[in-house]
Amino acid sequence: MNGAESLVRTLVASDVDTCFANPGTSEMHFVAALDRTEGMRSILVLFEGVATGAADGYWRMAERPASTLLHLGPGLANGLSNIHNARKACSGMVNIVGEHATWHLEFDAPLTSDIEGLARPLSDWVRTSRGAQAIGQDAVDAVAAARGAQIATLILPGDTAWNDGGIIGRGCETDTDAAVDPDAVDAATRALASGEQAMIILGGRSISGEALDLAGQIAGKTGARVATQFFSARTQRGAGRVPALRIPYNVDAALTALKDYREIITVETGEPISFFAYPDKPSQMKHPEAQVTQLCPRGVHGLGALRALASAVGAKPDDAVRQERSESLLPTGALNPTTIAQILAVLIPENGIVVDESVTTGRESFPVTAGALPHDWLQNMGGSIGYGMPVATGAAIACPDRKVISLSGDGSAMYMIQTLWTQARESLDVTSIIFANRSYKILQQEFAGVGAGEPGAKANAMLSIDNPALDFVAMSRGMGVPAVRVTNCEELIEALSRRLEESGPGLIEVML
Repeated sequence: MNGAESLVRTLVASDVDTCFANPGTSEMHFVAALDRTEGMRSILVLFEGVATGAADGYWRMAERPASTLLHLGPGLANGLSNIHNARKACSGMVNIVGEHATWHLEFDAPLTSDIEGLARPLSDWVRTSRGAQAIGQDAVDAVAAARGAQIATLILPGDTAWNDGGIIGRGCETDTDAAVDPDAVDAATRALASGEQAMIILGGRSISGEALDLAGQIAGKTGARVATQFFSARTQRGAGRVPALRIPYNVDAALTALKDYREIITVETGEPISFFAYPDKPSQMKHPEAQVTQLCPRGVHGLGALRALASAVGAKPDDAVRQERSESLLPTGALNPTTIAQILAVLIPENGIVVDESVTTGRESFPVTAGALPHDWLQNMGGSIGYGMPVATGAAIACPDRKVISLSGDGSAMYMIQTLWTQARESLDVTSIIFANRSYKILQQEFAGVGAGEPGAKANAMLSIDNPALDFVAMSRGMGVPAVRVTNCEELIEALSRRLEESGPGLIEVML
C-alpha cells in the first residue's frame, strides 16, 4: 500500500473515522485512499475554516477527535482562525496538511510555504512525515496528541503519500485524566472552610455530567457558588441540572458580580480576566484580596479532583441545588433580545444542542433559558469570528439523533456562510437562526467601551453592514437550505416550531 492509504487505515484503526476535507492536488492520493478504505466518513466543505470549526464541534460532542484535510500552507492558513478557537476550547483534532513532493520544494513553486512555521503557533504537536514507511507511526502519534485535547498537525509531502511501503500504525490510548494533586485538594478544602465567600469556577469537561453534579454537591455543602467563565466550550444546563453563574462579559458588571468572593477555586480554567484591555479598568475581574486556588489545570479532566474534593468536604448527592423548569409564556409582538430568549426558553427541545455565536442579541438568551428542558450550550472560547455555523455542523455529525440550533449574528454568519452547503449536502439536522440587525453591534458597543468617543461618518461606515443589505434567505436557498424571514414573535414561534418538527437543515432570518 502507499503512504496515503496507510495513513487513512491508521486513522480508522485509531477510531478517527470522520474527516472534514477541502483537498487540492497535493492531497489527491489521500482522496484516492478513501475509495480503498472502509470506515472513514469524508465530508466536503467549501472553505478550510469550516473544516477546522466542524472538527472542533465534533470533539465537543463526541469527545474524540476528527481529522481535517487541508491544502498546503494557504489551506492551513484559511483554517487557522477556527483552529485558534478549538485550541482555546481544548478540542483535540488531527489536521492533515498536504505538502509538495520533497524534491519539488527547492523550486519554490507558487504554493510553497513554511507549513510547519504556520502550524506551530496554534498547534501543540507538529510533524512532517519523512517517508511512506513512517506515516503510520506519525498518524498514531498525531492521534495520541489529539486524544489529549491537543491540536495535532501532520504534514504529508506528496511523494510520501504516493510512494509504496506504507505500514498501518497501531493506535494507542491516551489518558487525559491526570492523577489527582492532593496538595491542590487540600488547598481547595481549606479555601472552602476559611469562612470567606467562595466561588468554584468550572471550565472544560467539568461543566457536564458527573463533574458538574459533584461541583453542585460541593457548593451545596459548603455554601460556595458554582460559576463559569463568560464563554465555555460546552455547558450542560437546563431543568434538573446544577445551575452555574455565567461571569459577565462587561468588566464593571463582572467586578460587581465577584466583589464579595475572597476565595476562588478554578477547575479546568483560569481566574476570570477581561476579554480585552480597557482604559482605566483592571484585567483581573476579581476583588484585589481574592485568593485563587487551582484544583485542576486546563486540558485535564477535573472529574477525579472534584471527586476527591467532594469526599474531603463530606458532600453528598442531596446537597446539590438543581435548576427548576421555568414555565415561561411565549411572548407576542416585537422581536428583541428578551422576547427572543423567552421563545428559546420554551422551544429548545430536550437533549438539544445550542451553538451560540449571537454576540449582542444572544446575551439575554443564556440567563433566560436557564430553566429550559435539559440541553447543551456551546460557546466561542477563542473569540475569532466565524465559529458558530461550522461548530454546529460538527456537533450534528457527532450527534445525528439530536436537534442542533445555531445562533449567529448577521456579521458573524457571513464569515463561514459556505457551511450551509455542507449542511445541505449531508442532510444535517441544524436550524440556523441569523439575527439581522444590519450592523456590527458589538463593535458599536466596544467603540464606546474603549473610550474612542462618538463615531463619525467614516467610523460608522466601518460598524454597519446595511449598504447593501444582506439577504440570508436568498443565500441559504442558493445553497440548498430552506429558509424563511420573520419580523415578529408570532412568526418566529411558528417558524422555529415547524423547523424543530422537521429533519434536515433550515435557516430562519430574524429581522431586528
